[in-house]
Amino acid sequence: MKLKKPSLPSSLLSAVPPCLSQTRLPYQAIPRRVRVSSFTFVNSKLVTLRNRPVNLHIYCSMAGTDKRRSCHHDESPTKPNKKKKGGRNPEKNLLINLHSCSKSKNLSAALALYDAAITSGDIRLSQQHFQSLLYLCSASISDPSLQTLAIDRGFQIFDRMVSSGVSPNESCVTAVARLAAAKGDGDYAFKLVKDIVAVGGVSVPRLRTYSPALLCFCEIMEAEKGYEVEDHMDASGIVLEEAEISALLKVSAATGREKKVYKYLHKLRECVGCVSEETSKIIEEWFCGEKASEVCDNGIGSDIELLRASVLKNGGGWHGLGWVGEGKWIVKKGSVSPTGKCLSCDEHLDCVDTNELETENFVDSLVALAVERKAKMNSCEPMADFSEFQEWLEKHGNYEAIVDGANIGLYQQNFADGGFSLPQLEAVVKELYSQSGNKKQPLVLLHKKRVNALLDNPNHRNLVEEWINNNVLYATPPGSNDDWYWLYAAAKLKCLLVTNDEMRDHIFELLSNSFFQKWKERHQVRFTFVKGSLKLEMPPPFSVVIQESEKGSWHVPITCLNNEESLRSWICITRESV
Repeated sequence: MKLKKPSLPSSLLSAVPPCLSQTRLPYQAIPRRVRVSSFTFVNSKLVTLRNRPVNLHIYCSMAGTDKRRSCHHDESPTKPNKKKKGGRNPEKNLLINLHSCSKSKNLSAALALYDAAITSGDIRLSQQHFQSLLYLCSASISDPSLQTLAIDRGFQIFDRMVSSGVSPNESCVTAVARLAAAKGDGDYAFKLVKDIVAVGGVSVPRLRTYSPALLCFCEIMEAEKGYEVEDHMDASGIVLEEAEISALLKVSAATGREKKVYKYLHKLRECVGCVSEETSKIIEEWFCGEKASEVCDNGIGSDIELLRASVLKNGGGWHGLGWVGEGKWIVKKGSVSPTGKCLSCDEHLDCVDTNELETENFVDSLVALAVERKAKMNSCEPMADFSEFQEWLEKHGNYEAIVDGANIGLYQQNFADGGFSLPQLEAVVKELYSQSGNKKQPLVLLHKKRVNALLDNPNHRNLVEEWINNNVLYATPPGSNDDWYWLYAAAKLKCLLVTNDEMRDHIFELLSNSFFQKWKERHQVRFTFVKGSLKLEMPPPFSVVIQESEKGSWHVPITCLNNEESLRSWICITRESV
C-alpha cells in the first residue's frame, strides 16, 4: 500500500534528513531499545526517544523500510494494534503440520511432532491436536508394518488426552474404538461408546462409533456380545448397514442360531436390497449347511391363507412368519426375466409396496401438513378445509390413477408461445382410460385458478366442464398446495400417480428417504411427449430386493455393474418339500 507523504511546515523541513542514508549516524547514538508504532509513523507524530530528548519528524515512507521495528500496542485507545499478517502461534503451527501428516499418512512424522511438543512443554495440546493424532493412528492399523506402533502410541496419546482434562469428541472415540478392535478388545471399544452415551452432550455416537465393537465381537464369534451392541444401537436410533448386518448374519449362521439368521435376512431385505458378493456367499453357505436343512416351519406352511394375508399386509415380497417347509434347501444362481419370472424355479417376483402401517402414517402426515398450512395462512380469501377433499374422495374414490395436472400441462412449455397445454393433459387421461382393465377414468388434480382460466377459454370450456361433471377433475382451493391433494389421493387409494415431479421436498418434510423411494417405485408413472406422441413409463413389474414367498422360497439379488438388470445374478433358494 502506498502511503501519502505528510505535509510539514517549512520551518521544520530543515530537520528532515534529505535521504535515509543520512539518518545512519544520528541513529547510532540513539539507544537500541526504541519502540515506535506504525501509527506514529503514519501520522507523523512527534516521537521522544528515550534518553535523547530530540524532536524529530519522520517521513511515512521510512515506516515501510524500517524492518527492524517491533510490534506493540499503541497508546491510542481507539486504534488497537493488529497482529502481523501471517503470524501464527506454536499451537496453530503444530495443528497445521499434523493435518499435513494426516493427508500424507505419515505416522512417524506426526509422532515426532507430538513428542517434540511434549518435550518442550511450551505447547498446550487441544482436542484438535489429539483428534488429528488419533485419526492417523487408527488409519495406520491397516498397514501390517505400522499396526503395532499405531495401536501402542494411539493408546498412549489417548491416555494423555484424558489425563490432561481434554474431553474426547465422537471422532476421537471412534478412532480409539478402532484401535481397540484391531487389538481384539471389543469390550473396551464398546465401553468407550457407552461412556459417550452416558455422559450425553454434543458428542453423539454414530454408526462408525459402534461398528468397531460390533465387528470385533462377530469376528471372534462372541455372538451374544454382538447382539448386545446391536440393542444399544437400536436404543440410540442407529440404523445398521450391510457390513454390520452381514457380520451378524455370519456369526449367527456359524453358531447355529436359525431364528437370528431369519431376522438378519429380513434386515438385509429392509435396509440393503441388493447384497454384495461377500454377503451372498454367507447366505449361500447357510442354506447349503446342515443346520439350515434341520429347521422346519412348525406347521406354518400348511396355513396358506395366513401366509397370503401376511404377504398382502406387508405390501408383498415377504410374510415374516418364519421358516416354511422342511428338508434340504436347493440353492441355485440364475437370473430373472424382464417380467419378474425366476428362470430357475418359474416363480414370479412381487413389486413390493409399503406395508399398511407405513402407508397409514404417510397419509396421516399429509393430512397434518395440509391442516398446518391452512392454520398459517393469512390470506383474506377463505381457504376450504382439506377435510372437504377427504370427504369428496371417500365418496367418489374409485380410481386406479391420480394425475398431477399442472406437471403434465406445463411439460415442455418453456418457449415463447408456450402455456398450459390442455391437449397434453387430455392425451394422458385418454391413455390411462384405455389401459384400465375396468375402463375407469383417472382423477386429475388442478389448482382452481388454473381451472378458472381454462373455463374462460371457449376452446377448452366444454372438455373441462365434462371432466368436472364426471368427477374426472377436482379443483384444489386457493392458498393450498395441489401437491398435497394428488399425493394424498394416490397414497390413500393405493393407486398410480402420474407425474414427473421428484417430490424431494416431500421426502424431507414427511417420511424417511427409504420409505418414499419404495413408495415412488411402486406407484409413480412418468411420462414423455416425443413429437406430440405420449409415452407412459409404468412402474417396474417386480422389485429388485430380497423376497420371501408364501411357499417359503427366497430370491436374493446381487449387486452388479451400473445396476444393469440383464447382467444381474439372483440366488434362488427353494426347498425339496415345497
